[in-house]
Amino acid sequence: MSSRVDEALGYEQARDELIEVVRRLEAGGTTLEESLALWERGEELAKVCRRWLEGARARLDAALAEEAEAEQEDGEGDS
Repeated sequence: MSSRVDEALGYEQARDELIEVVRRLEAGGTTLEESLALWERGEELAKVCRRWLEGARARLDAALAEEAEAEQEDGEGDS
């Protein structure tokens, strides 16, 4: 799967596929080539998940900063 397609994956989709990749790797019974392909896919899926989580964290940080700024502005008017 190309990275362009990966970018279209939602967090839950990427996470669920990553869980399946890990399950298959842990179960064993795959050839070395299959295991390497699964590992590489898992790495790509982990990057997708990480990007989603970093984006969510940035949005949360921005919202908290905005809220703190609004509270600070409200406090300045009370003096």
